[in-house]
Amino acid sequence: MNLSTARSEKRAKEVGIRKTIGSLRTQLIAQFLSESFLLAVIALFFALVLAQASLPFFNVLAAKQMSIPWTSPLFIATMLSFTIFTGLLAGSYPAFYLSAFKPVKVLKGKLQIGRSASLPRQMLVVLQFTVSLILIIGTTIVFRQILFTKDRPIGYSREGLFTVDMNTPDISNHYEALRAELIQQGLAANVAASDMKPTDFEDGNGLEWSGKRPDQNTIGFNNVNITPDYGRTIGWTITRGRDMSRDFPTDSNAAILNEKAVRSIGFKDPVGQIVKLFGKPYTIVGVCADMVNNNPYDTAQNAIFVGGRYTGEMIVKIKPANDPHKTLAAMAPVFKKYNPSSPFIFKFVDEAYAAKFEAEERIGNLAAVFTGLAIFISCLGLFGLAAFVAEQRTKEIGVRKVLGASIVNLWGLLSKEFLKLTGISILIAVPLSYYFMNKWLEGYIYHAPLSWWVFASAGAGIIVITMLTVSYQSLKAALMNPVKSLRSEG
Repeated sequence: MNLSTARSEKRAKEVGIRKTIGSLRTQLIAQFLSESFLLAVIALFFALVLAQASLPFFNVLAAKQMSIPWTSPLFIATMLSFTIFTGLLAGSYPAFYLSAFKPVKVLKGKLQIGRSASLPRQMLVVLQFTVSLILIIGTTIVFRQILFTKDRPIGYSREGLFTVDMNTPDISNHYEALRAELIQQGLAANVAASDMKPTDFEDGNGLEWSGKRPDQNTIGFNNVNITPDYGRTIGWTITRGRDMSRDFPTDSNAAILNEKAVRSIGFKDPVGQIVKLFGKPYTIVGVCADMVNNNPYDTAQNAIFVGGRYTGEMIVKIKPANDPHKTLAAMAPVFKKYNPSSPFIFKFVDEAYAAKFEAEERIGNLAAVFTGLAIFISCLGLFGLAAFVAEQRTKEIGVRKVLGASIVNLWGLLSKEFLKLTGISILIAVPLSYYFMNKWLEGYIYHAPLSWWVFASAGAGIIVITMLTVSYQSLKAALMNPVKSLRSEG
């Protein structure tokens, strides 16, 4: 609509002549709608080509396996219907607007276009930039939330840490020998075993202790079976008491609580207290700092770590000075020696942790792509409106130049109107984006705050985009020879 009506003054005389030689308004409307429809059909062809070419990239971005259903009647019918609808909608306002010109006024050069004629175009520009600004703010907040959560302390060290499933009796039966050889060869800084991966604690069982209140019966605890070397392998922090150790044979009946569990139970001095898990008593020997194990956007969960024989995950810490690729290559024959029936399959803990952010990162990447498209389309509409205004004010600019107006003054004069439209977009978009993104963040217990600079920088960015878009038309009009503009017909 904006690009078509921007050409209205160039086609005004065409409308006047066609009406003079007998063309009906309905014929003119049909002509302009046909032109718009033809453009929509051409756009459909290019859209299908671009869609087919970009599908592999989009499938990677969205983690989908989509294809264009060329043989689907529903797809074809929907595609054609949308094309017709788009063509008619885009051409509707220009068709009725251009066909309403009075031939006498047009041919005499007395056509006057009031401010109300530009109102629909201004509303479209405001709407487009409002949507673009909301998308910019939303995308920024999504990525900021991801970075904010990735940077939160997780209570242990992921660097150089990987897990191996103890998937055969061989690796379980030879665990101690395998562990000793990895350390003796200088490949591992430490090795431990557990029944759960550090990134995924799945259980939520009940715990018994002296003085337990009835309202505490619903509290669940992640119970994790570990070997004595677990804490030193993953690098957790003991805040009270001591860590488990091979120097204490009784640690098979020892337990370590995290801080969250201590608060949930209500222990003032937890070290030395007795708790029962599945009826078996454990003595608390220490308290560790809270660790992020499941949902990184959630608070830490209650956890109790107990010494036991039920392990299924081997946790290996590569020596910090070692090259990881060379170290893993050297570890492979050692694992093959003690676990010949299974390949050496490992999973780095930092990769497993990063996978927890895939959904949010996918949302952010998709939003970034559509934000770019929305800004591009908005700039097209703004470019059309700038061309329209520049054409309407050609003679005014010529007069102002003759009277001494500078190019900078004329550029500011023509750009001022568009800055107003951008300002309106900002006033609409900021409260809307704040409301919706605040609602989205409320879905996460651990989330980044909504900072004012996100909205301010997005608004400043839209203003810069606006000025870059309209400056071409503004400077083109300001640089025009005033003699040529004042000598033009009319």
